[in-house]
Parts: sequence; C-alpha cells; structure tokens
Amino acid sequence: MDGPRGYFAKGGKGVNDGGVVYKGKNSSKAFDVSELWGGEVQTHVPSSSECSPKRHPPVEPPGSRILIKKWRKRGVLRWRSSSSETLEGKKSAPEYTATSLWDTLATIFNHQALILAVNSSFVDPLLQFETQLNIIESSFKVVFAMPTLKQVRDIGNNECEELDLEELYQSILNIFEDTLLILVSKDLYKLQILKEMAVWMSEDNSYLQHRVLVIICRVLNFASRKVRGYGSVDAPCLGDLAAELSLLCSHTDGSITQQASFGIYHLLCIASCENVNIAEGKVTKCDKTGSYSWLPSLLDTEYLPDILRGDKTKIAQSIGHTLVPSLLTDFVWNLFMRLNSPNPVMVKEAATMLKLTLEFHANKVTVVSKIVNTIYEQLSGNSTHIMKQTMLKVITLLTRTSPKKVIFQLMDYPVPADNTLILMWHAAGNESSVAPYVLKTILLILKGKPGEIQDSFLERRRSSLDATNMMPVAASQALCTLLPVGSYKKAVAQFFPQLLMALMFQLCYSSNTQMDSEDNLIYARDALRVLLNCSGLQQVDLSLKRKNFWKQASQVLFHLHGTYLVAKTLAEHNFPQFPETLHYLYKLSVEGPRRTEEGVITVIFLTELLNKFFRDPFPEEFMVLFRNWVNDSNPAVSKLSLQKIATMAPVINQIESVCSLVLSILDAFYSKDKTVVIRALFTLRRLLNKLDRVTYSSLCTRIATSYFPLMDHTDTGIQSMAIRHFGELLRDMNQYTWMLNAVVLESLVPLILFLEDTETRVVMACKHTLAICALELKWSTFPQFMEHYSFEMVVLNICNNIFISHGSYITDLISDSLGFLRSSRVYLRRAALILTGYLATLGRHLLLKDDIEVMLEAVERVLQDEDPLVEELAKTTYELFKKIAHNLTSSVIKQSFRRLFNFIYIKKVKLLYNYNSPGSPMEIKETDNCEEDVEE
Repeated sequence: MDGPRGYFAKGGKGVNDGGVVYKGKNSSKAFDVSELWGGEVQTHVPSSSECSPKRHPPVEPPGSRILIKKWRKRGVLRWRSSSSETLEGKKSAPEYTATSLWDTLATIFNHQALILAVNSSFVDPLLQFETQLNIIESSFKVVFAMPTLKQVRDIGNNECEELDLEELYQSILNIFEDTLLILVSKDLYKLQILKEMAVWMSEDNSYLQHRVLVIICRVLNFASRKVRGYGSVDAPCLGDLAAELSLLCSHTDGSITQQASFGIYHLLCIASCENVNIAEGKVTKCDKTGSYSWLPSLLDTEYLPDILRGDKTKIAQSIGHTLVPSLLTDFVWNLFMRLNSPNPVMVKEAATMLKLTLEFHANKVTVVSKIVNTIYEQLSGNSTHIMKQTMLKVITLLTRTSPKKVIFQLMDYPVPADNTLILMWHAAGNESSVAPYVLKTILLILKGKPGEIQDSFLERRRSSLDATNMMPVAASQALCTLLPVGSYKKAVAQFFPQLLMALMFQLCYSSNTQMDSEDNLIYARDALRVLLNCSGLQQVDLSLKRKNFWKQASQVLFHLHGTYLVAKTLAEHNFPQFPETLHYLYKLSVEGPRRTEEGVITVIFLTELLNKFFRDPFPEEFMVLFRNWVNDSNPAVSKLSLQKIATMAPVINQIESVCSLVLSILDAFYSKDKTVVIRALFTLRRLLNKLDRVTYSSLCTRIATSYFPLMDHTDTGIQSMAIRHFGELLRDMNQYTWMLNAVVLESLVPLILFLEDTETRVVMACKHTLAICALELKWSTFPQFMEHYSFEMVVLNICNNIFISHGSYITDLISDSLGFLRSSRVYLRRAALILTGYLATLGRHLLLKDDIEVMLEAVERVLQDEDPLVEELAKTTYELFKKIAHNLTSSVIKQSFRRLFNFIYIKKVKLLYNYNSPGSPMEIKETDNCEEDVEE
C-alpha cells in the first residue's frame, strides 16, 4: 500500500488531501465531508465522558436524517426497512446500535476535517501538533470504545444486515487510520502520535486491543516504505515507541504479541534508514531511473524471524543495534521508568528487556548519570525486591561501558555513604572487566583536596549543588568497599603505587581539614589499611600498629612524620611492590606535584626508599631530582633535598655532576625563605670540606662571590655565617691566593664596616675573616691591633696596608664605601664616612678632579643626617675632600710626578677623627695637625 487507504474496505473507496470522500465503485460522484452535516462542518470535540465506552441514547447531529436517507439508498441501512417484525424490543436494539455507530462515524468525520484544516494552515508547528494530538486522543477514545466486530455482527437479523454493520464498523476504523496516514505522509515527526496511542493503551487496559495495534502496525509499515532513500528521519519518538511495543511482545494475547512484533520490525526499518545513512555514513544506491533502492541490513536477514517469534533477546539486540544513541537512550529510560509501575507483570517484563538491552548495548546510553541518580533516589525509598535487583544490575551493566560516569556520580553524594550507596558501590564492583577503569576514575577523584572551596562556577567539574569538594572523602570510603572484592585483586596489584601515594596525600589533607569529629571522616586511613592487607602486606600493617601510627594518623601535623613511618616500614619489610612504587615516585617527581603537601610527601617517601635500597650517592637519575628540588618553590622540599645532599658529603667526589650540584646550592642563597638559605650554607660547607681540591679551585671564585649578598643579609645569623664561611673558603684555597686576590679586596669594605655591627656574632665573624684576609694578603702588622680593638685604628691600619700592597685598588674601595652612605643603618653610615676619609687621604694622588666631585656630592647627602654623629663625621670628611680637591693640579705632568713621588715616599697617616667605638662616649676632636696630615 503506497499511499493512504480508502475509507471503505470494499469498492476501492479512498480519500484525497482535502477531505473529499469518494463513493463506491458503482458511483462516480464524490461528496464533500461538509455534506454530512447539511453543508456545515461541526467543530465539536467530544469530552472524555462522551468518549466513554458506556453507551447512551445519542443526539442526532444536524442533517442526520438526510444522511440516513442517502445511506439507505446506498444500501448501508437496508436492514432497517426490510424487516417485517413489529416487536418494539426487536427493533429498538438494532436501531440503537446503528445510531451509535453513526454517531461515531459523524464524530470521526468532524475530527478529520478539523485535523486536515489545521494541517494545511499556517500555524506554529508546535501548536499545530498539540491541537491535532488533542483531537486524535478524542477520536481514539470514541473509536475504540466501540463494541468488537463480533458484537456488531450479532446485532443484525440476517446476513445482509451483518454485512452492512461490518462495513460501517470498518469504515470508522479506516477513517481513523487514514487520518493518521495523511498526517504521517506529510510529516514523519507525527509518528509521535503512535507513541501517545501506546501510552493511552498502557494507562487504560480497556484500549489495549488488537485493532489498535493493527492500525499502529499499518502506519509504521507505510512510514517504513516512505523513508526509503531518505538521508535522515525526523522521528524522535522511535525510542519510546519501541519501548512500548517491546513490552507488548510478551502479552498473553497472541494476536497482540504478533502485531507488536510486526510493529517493532517496521519501526526498526525506519530507524535503520538514519542509522545507515548518518551514523555509519553510508549512502543508498540509486538506479538508472533516479529512484533509491533499499539497502539490505542485518535487520532483514538476521533478526526478522526472531522478532516475529517474540524472542526477547533478539528483540533487545536488534533494537540496540539499530537505534542511534539518542533513540536508544529514550528506549532505555522508558523501560527504566516502568520499573515503578504498580503492575508487577509490566515491571518484570520491563526489567527483563532493560537488562537484555544494557547487556549488549549499554555503551550507547547517554544519560548514565541521570539513571544512576534516579536509582539512588528509588532505592532510598520503598522498592520491591525485583525493582531493587534490577536497578543494581543496571548499575553493574552501566559500569561495564561507562565506568567514569557511574563512579563520578556515585562519589557525588554526601559523606559518609549510607547503606543504599554502599549497595550501589558493591554493584559497580561486580564487573571485574572494568576494575582498572574504576580505580583510574577513583584515582582521578583522589587528586582533589577535601573541603576545597571552588570559587567560580567554571571551576566546578561535578554536579553537586554545594561548592565544597567532598568527593575525595567519598572515594576513600568507596575504596574500603571495593579493594577487598576478589575480582579487583589484579587491578589493585596493578595500581598499588598510585593508590598508596593518593591515600598518603588524602591522609595529609584529612588531618589538616576541619571535619566533624562525630563522623570521624578519616576514611583515607582506613582505605590505606585495607590496601596494605589486600596487597599481602599484613606485616606492614601490624608493624605500623605497634608504632601507634593508625591512632595518630588523624592528628594535625602528624602527616610528615607519618609519611616517614610508612615509607620506612615498607622499606624494612622489603615489600615486593618496590620497583613499581619507585618507578611511580620517579614519574611523579618528574611531572611535578600539584600541591605543596604532595611535593613534601613525595620527597620523604622517595628518600626513605632510596636510603634502604641504594648506597650513596644515588643513581644520576635521582640526583637530578634532588638537584632540582634544591630550588623548589616549596621551602620544605628545598630543605629536605639539601638535608639529603649534605649526607652525601663523604661520597661527593663520586657524583658525576658535582659542579652542577654545587651551583644549584649557590642558587638557593637567593631564596626568600631564611631557613632554606641557612640549610644551603650548612650543606655547601659540608660538601666543600670533602670536595676534591681541583674541582674546588674551579668553583672557588663563583662560591666566594655568592657569599657577598649574604654578608649584608637582614638576618644576622645568615650574615655572620656567610662571613665566616667566606673566611673558611679563603683558608681552604690558601694555595690559590692569586685566584682570589680580587675577590678578597672586594670583600674588604663590608668586612670593615660590619665591625661596627650591633650584633656580637657579626662582629666576631668579621674579625675572624679579616684575620684570614690579612694572612692571605700578607699584612704583618694587622693582628696586633685586634687585641686592643678600636675601629678607627683598625681602619687606619687596613688602609695603610692596602696602600702599601694594593694601592691601585683604593679608588674601587672608595666607590664601594660611598655606596653604604645610603644605608638605613646609622652605624654603617658612620663607618663608611670614616673608611672613605682614610682611603681618600691615602689615595689622594690617584684621584682625579671628577672623582673628587662625585665624592663631595655623595657626602653632601649626609651633611644634614638625622644622627648628629653622622652629621659631624660628614662635615669633617667633606672638609677633607675639599682640601684634597684644592691641592689637585690641572697639569698632567705635575699630577704624574705627584703619583710617582707618593709611590717612592710613603707617609703614614695619623688619626683623623678620634672616633670612639659604640658603647663609649663618642666625640670628634679637631687637632691642629689635621691639616698637616693631608698636606704633602
């Protein structure tokens, strides 16, 4: 049947798109539907009470008498006048039944006219469909409230009357069917009406009739032939309709089952068009005439016999194979919601079909999270045994193909988990084939930090309404359930290192997170214990118990020591997972941790394992890690690395990249964390004590200059240590003095100035290092002044020695001294003025006019200093510089002669300031011989 059927089964009667009904084959004149109402189309839509199967004396519609006469002429109601019986009871029953059928026919005509009028009008598609669906529903209830054909035939008094009644009955059904065919022929989207008809049947069993399914099957058959050659099919209802029909394939009435099976077959033919042409990208063949030919599919050859026999397994396979993911998702969701039906038979059939479908095609379902959430809600309430078992089986089947979606949804519920959630975890753990994927997903969740607040909506990667991430806690509790499962044993062994470190991280987070003590949410600890026991490490568990680890694991600030205990205990028991764990730790170290706590735990764990299984020094691959960790952004990591490097001092010369290691420690001197700098100073000193002298000499200049910034550090402990270590370096390199002379002279200014520091340890360090410098520079007169300490006397002595041994450096030292005049510390400004004065006095023959101008400008800045003593010292120094400038000559010859004369004849300078050290009365005494001292 290529087009809509005629209204009447006999005589080749049919209908056109405008609603014109043609008479039988013996009549050539057509009549319009409006003639049935005397030229006026009625718009009355019967209410639900009018559509009830209960029969009432009908009200004649307008023009009904005329139409009855026309019908009599056509022979449809011949039985009314042919009977000679006069018994009223005998005549009233047939007249009543015939009138009821006539009312139904008139209503169907009326509804069809309205539907076709709406169909051809320019109405919003959604409003058009809703209007037509409401009219179709009214027609449906009117048509299928009719008696059965057998009951209608029994009314007739003879065979002729029975044929007339049968023709009238079939005409009503055909009109209803043709209305559907017309709608579907115009728009395949209106196959949705068939789905609604199936729903009406399921809601009211009185409509569950063979004749309804026949019409549905015929319309689907027509649509399946219509879509041949289509590139796509706009029929989103196919999934829901397939679910409704599949449930009817197990009906006790064989005729209903047969029609439902045919309906599924035709429906899958429609769906296979889109599946072949879109999902698989295939194109239908085109013959020479330009028409499309139908591509054979598995549906035609493999599944058809089983579908027609009602084989549930084959039906589920064929539906899952043919429907695209969106339609199959509708199919599964429809069956899933039927599990709530009060009808136990329907629940059983829906459960069977649902499990069979997910068994083969769960990977095509797209609303996994929605299904899992609904299952949780249903199981949390009152649910029957079959419903409970089916839903748990659904969890298992969905986990098989979509473990990530299922696990993420299961972790997104409040903690601690209730019994319902634990049941769902067990169900998810029943599928051993996806155990690795489940554990991978849990590990992904464990990367989060419990209680971490997500500031913006874009940062949320889960569906919780709250902004606090508690999924890692739920994941830890889930591991307590999943790890002991026998089917997970192989996967647990595979992911042991990842699980171990993830739980160590979570243990750290849990101990630092404010949680409800009543709930005792330390599931990371429990999961870690389960992991050890499931991995054959029961002795490790017992040893940690003896060390009181499990009781203290939840305490704040215990996590670092706890990490040390776990790593050391594992190493002591030679755990067989060592190679895999070491490899994972190395990978984790190279990739870099995401949080501060993770970096510290990783370093501790790796260090303890390496200490147990390797001798110092570690293999180069691991030494690279420790070298990089020295300058890590996390101070704790830096200190741990430096601490371990310091222990390698006895074997420092066996390390291949020792120079790179030392240079990385020097870079740590610039850390903003004082404890890191102190640790770096100690570590370097220990390494230098054992370092080969050849290597030492190649690095000594770089090391020495690295101490200079620390000599002026704000922390006096670092400052004094740097000064002392600089002196130790000079002592170590006494055979390479020629390499360090420039560095020693560069260090003299800060060493001299910090003799006036208020901290005793800084002063003592300066004295210690200056004594070493004096030996290196061969200053024989320097040590005797250190016993009777006077700052000005020390400065005078040092300046005299510098003038004698390295006079050419005086201008550089003056430049360095002037830089300290900008210091915020008063004692440095005082000492800098005194040192500059003596250096200028001794090196006046080396100064040019431009040099004096710069010096005068620098001193002018402190002439109005807030400290009176600095002000007095500045005035004296300023006058000194002016006198030196006054005695300068512009003649180049004279200036060269002055330089030569000063080198030949050395006149020692006397005290210029009479400056008393801090703690004693400080005053300036101007002497008469001051001017003489600065003259030639």
